[in-house]
Amino acid sequence: MKKIIAFMLATLMIVCAFASCGAKGKTLDQVKEAGKLVIATSPDFPPFESLEGNKVVGIEVDIMELICAELGVELEIIQMDFDSGLTGVQLAKYDCGMSGITATPDRMENMLFTTPYYKAAQVIVVKEGSNIKGKADLTGKKVSVQTGTTADEGCREEGLTVDAYTANADAKAALTTGKVDAWIVDNLTAIQMVEEGDGLVILDEKMTEEPYAFAFAFGSEDLVAEIDKILKELIADGTVEAIFAEYGETYFKP
Repeated sequence: MKKIIAFMLATLMIVCAFASCGAKGKTLDQVKEAGKLVIATSPDFPPFESLEGNKVVGIEVDIMELICAELGVELEIIQMDFDSGLTGVQLAKYDCGMSGITATPDRMENMLFTTPYYKAAQVIVVKEGSNIKGKADLTGKKVSVQTGTTADEGCREEGLTVDAYTANADAKAALTTGKVDAWIVDNLTAIQMVEEGDGLVILDEKMTEEPYAFAFAFGSEDLVAEIDKILKELIADGTVEAIFAEYGETYFKP
């Protein structure tokens, strides 16, 4: 009997796995019928996403609210860590993922992406007085990153010793407490979080430059096409740049 039950459980797990792999994102009509666009995000990425009390605010939130208004639907935001958000979107648990997501070739094999709306950079943050002055000085050092980000992937590809954390606040704390020698993070997020104090500085040399976009599950092709039309208009008429300016940030067009 135990063998039969074990076999049945194993079979059920395989079926569920295939069902997840075959999950498809919502179409444009399905989103409009639902009356909302459900978005997964990690709200520890200022100025793109952060928390004011229990409310998620930020540049990407403002952009997506304008997109939802054009679609005629409400914006619903679900909070989670960055890595879980990407997985959830890929499995179509959520309609969209946003959290400063780079459309890398590997990710494009598993998800759909909108037109990039911003050219970001990954920077190196160190303690004041550190002997690390650029990328070359990271050899043999330990760096902190947010789990599942391009900073995480890029540092590992560079052969660096990496400590990964689900939240950027924890990655920053690893540096301030001396657990790591440097913290690799998006430039705008670095600026905001370094301004909090703690004796940290941002180096001039960048790790990478990369475009940010919004992520969707396969099956949402017509939804992404419609959002692309809206997003391109928001970029062309200066609305996206104006949103960055509202947060005191310089906009870099991709």
